[in-house]
Amino acid sequence: MPVRDGRARMNAAVYDILALPVLFAVMVLLMKVGNQIGKRRLKGETDQERVGLVSIETAIFGLLGLIFAFTYSAAASRFEARRAITIQEANTIGTAYLRLDLLPAAAQRSLRTKMRTYASTHLAAYDALPDYSVYAAKLAQAKTMQAEIWSEAVVAVRDGPPQQALLLLPALNDMIDITVTHEAMTYVHTPRAILATLFALALACSLLAGYGLAGSTSYSRYLHMGGFALILMGTIYIVIDYDYPRFGLIRVDYADQALAETVAGMK
Repeated sequence: MPVRDGRARMNAAVYDILALPVLFAVMVLLMKVGNQIGKRRLKGETDQERVGLVSIETAIFGLLGLIFAFTYSAAASRFEARRAITIQEANTIGTAYLRLDLLPAAAQRSLRTKMRTYASTHLAAYDALPDYSVYAAKLAQAKTMQAEIWSEAVVAVRDGPPQQALLLLPALNDMIDITVTHEAMTYVHTPRAILATLFALALACSLLAGYGLAGSTSYSRYLHMGGFALILMGTIYIVIDYDYPRFGLIRVDYADQALAETVAGMK
């Protein structure tokens, strides 16, 4: 992956988080604007007009809730998948390392050293996130080591009993395959178009919410305005945070710990 693309991804994560306070302020401002418009129209608005307005507001608020539900669910599913893949990756590396015991002692020494370096490089790649440029560089190193480990293992089992190849090579193949899966999941986030839609709907609903609060008392009005903006901003933050599990408050550090413990156990 190009370095520029990696930096762009990291900047996108930072910008998304920093945009939320701005979103909150604009939402409150639009609610005040909507409230002023509602107050001016309140006396001249008929019941029939109000029914029509309420039906439109309900449809827009329902659309916001629907998109929130699908987006939140997808982000949470990706988070769980990343956690499971990280633990599975630690298991596959640990299994491959243990099966090196099947090889002759002379072949084991070199492969054990390369496996320890490989696992440490992999862990360093994840520790670098959300700096995707460093992550990509570390992962490229790990993939180079994969090729070296595979080639050396094939040579080591070539003249040995068939059981060596049948047990060791599939374990190494699983170790390589899970890396591709994990890398793909690392780059999957909520599409920018979906986030832009959420932001736009949040602003539109803020204007409508302020309009609907035109007849309320000052205390109730400001309480509902602040609560509405805060809840929407918090929900959008969680969706974004789920997509960057090594950056914000919702993290997979405990899953990364499984890989760290695997590395520590390689002696």
